[in-house]
Amino acid sequence: MRDQVRSTRYATPSRVREGRPFPQGASFDGQGTNFALFSAHATKVELCLFDDQGNEQRIELPEYTNEIWHGYLPEVKPGQRYGYRVHGPYAPAEGHRFNHHKLLLDPYAREIDGDLTWADELYGYTIGHPDGDLSFDERDSAAFMPKAVVVEDSYDWEGDERLLTPWNRTVVYETHVRGYTQRHPEVGEDVRGTCAGLAQPAVLDYIRELGVTAVELLPVHAYLDDNYLLDKGLRNYWGYNTLAFFAPKRRYLASGHRDEFRDMVKAMHGKGLEVFMDVVYNHTAEGNELGPTLSFKGIDNASYYRLAEDKRYYINDTGTGNTFNLSNLQAIRFVCDSLRYWAQEMHVDGFRFDLATILGREPTGFDQRGGFLDAVGQDPLLSQVKLIAEPWDCGPGGYQVGHFPPGWAEWNDKFRDTARSFWKGDEGKLAEFATRLTGSADLFDRRGRRPWASVNFITAHDGFTLNDLVSYNEKHNDANGEENRDGSNNDSSCNHGAEGPTDDAGINALREQQMRNLLATLLLSQGTPMMLAGDERAQTQGGNNNTYCQDNETAWINWEHDTTEGRLAQFVRDLLALRQSHPILTRGRFLNGQYNEQADVRDLTWLNPAGREMTDEDWNDAGARSVGLLLEGRAQASGVREHASDASLLVVINAYHEGVDFALPDDEGASLDWSMLLSTDAGLASKREVLGAGHFLAPPRSLTVFRCGAAAAA
Repeated sequence: MRDQVRSTRYATPSRVREGRPFPQGASFDGQGTNFALFSAHATKVELCLFDDQGNEQRIELPEYTNEIWHGYLPEVKPGQRYGYRVHGPYAPAEGHRFNHHKLLLDPYAREIDGDLTWADELYGYTIGHPDGDLSFDERDSAAFMPKAVVVEDSYDWEGDERLLTPWNRTVVYETHVRGYTQRHPEVGEDVRGTCAGLAQPAVLDYIRELGVTAVELLPVHAYLDDNYLLDKGLRNYWGYNTLAFFAPKRRYLASGHRDEFRDMVKAMHGKGLEVFMDVVYNHTAEGNELGPTLSFKGIDNASYYRLAEDKRYYINDTGTGNTFNLSNLQAIRFVCDSLRYWAQEMHVDGFRFDLATILGREPTGFDQRGGFLDAVGQDPLLSQVKLIAEPWDCGPGGYQVGHFPPGWAEWNDKFRDTARSFWKGDEGKLAEFATRLTGSADLFDRRGRRPWASVNFITAHDGFTLNDLVSYNEKHNDANGEENRDGSNNDSSCNHGAEGPTDDAGINALREQQMRNLLATLLLSQGTPMMLAGDERAQTQGGNNNTYCQDNETAWINWEHDTTEGRLAQFVRDLLALRQSHPILTRGRFLNGQYNEQADVRDLTWLNPAGREMTDEDWNDAGARSVGLLLEGRAQASGVREHASDASLLVVINAYHEGVDFALPDDEGASLDWSMLLSTDAGLASKREVLGAGHFLAPPRSLTVFRCGAAAAA
């Protein structure tokens, strides 16, 4: 490879000043730029400036303060491309993998120019060498690396602020920046699949009219397409392969500039929609000892990664080759700096943390009082944004649902699995189904946590869509021949008589009703509901349960085909309107069914089909699949000891394949008027009739909601 030509276009070493160790990254002050890079074990750090032709100038950072290398260049302005070369020992057995022949991306880069080109030069060792990763590669990687870009932090937010929607009013809509609009007919081709496309009024109006309050975006941090996927003509679609934690993925920016992300956030806030980001701080794109040297590995491998006792190898609690070391002070600082940047500078309202158990891992295992979790809990900004944990990883004791600190919400896979099994018709699920329906107090009612801490979901990006869940018994390979990987999901699917699409009207009607049952269970339960975008349109992936590499029509939302012809979307609107208009469905405290002597009322009562309170024998009946849930609107709504004045609701649930006769509750023999608000049964839903005292024939496989007229008038 030819030698790099030195350029003096931007600065000369004689003009370098001492600068400051903070903030880390490249900071333009209006006159010049301060550069600061952490490395506890480096012996020298060179700042590398690149001109438009790719010519490189190397400038040694002159100062080293508190493990931060720093320097100030008065002539460097926004738009300057740069990287680092970090000198130090190449001693894998000691945990060090310094190689100054490799250009390194600034971990604090706000913007990135160019894409990574996979090449052997990117590796710190010589691929194919008999000594493997113990060998040392002297080839330059600069030509194959993206470059960081100096930016100016100025943007007119026009008064925009984070929305601070109360947790108990929050409804999350999980989607993908690219996949949501790539096929949208009302989005121009020039902005489809980008933040600008997602910010289009037609798109945001549709989302808001569903009744959701927050849009959760799959990873938008700059990430890499895996080399082996590119060799197959595929690429990383989901984005769980982060390289830069401050910079948005350029693929999602029609303009190429990060302000497009800000424009999208501002547009969403204007529609009353919060913005959550799915973030991946548990590992990086550099892989294990055989992975490339792109950033952290070459800056300070021993500080940023968890290493095995033999420090040559990486602890792999993530299943991706490496694990970020959140026992290290700088790693904690780095992640907190990244989160604060997105919350403060980009106005993001919340974060969903991939494999979040990693965040609480100390050398002794998961600790809910670990360094990072404590740091976030005391941070004046981060403690106030919405924090959602995926509470598991691949390491020992990696399943920690219900064990995150107060202030955190958690993905509740027990809700998912139980709801799916119950409506599928599995035996012995009724008691747990009731627990999940009322906020999973067994998991979250501790240390003052509230029902919203349970993020309930039926489907997510990893697994079948809702339509596929009721249409397939088996996982199906995608059209490109890429095998489905086993994800963390439990599909628990049922095709209801035919595998995949069918012309059988009866099967299709049953599938649509089961989708309504699952959606009603999700959106009427205590806790924070999360929907997968497209489920309201019966989106299908053709039975593919893992589209991580499907950046194509398999995973993109199909806006021109909805097998329910809009019925399911309207049902979602009705459900969320019901949820938001009846406060008892979003109470900020757990409903426990205990009799309150002072209030002379129970907040809820579980009823068997005979209209009597459920007994232990009823709950333990393995064949029981029907129950009534009476929610008392007068029950104490908060810690203040006073009656509420909400309407009382009755939810009649019947997972049997036949109708079940239910005795409707009365008031010590006096008639109560029960008005039907909603039913998952298509025939019954159109009646909206008022029922007097007596009986209700619950249709097969149905959920029906009634409101008590007497309570409503009280």
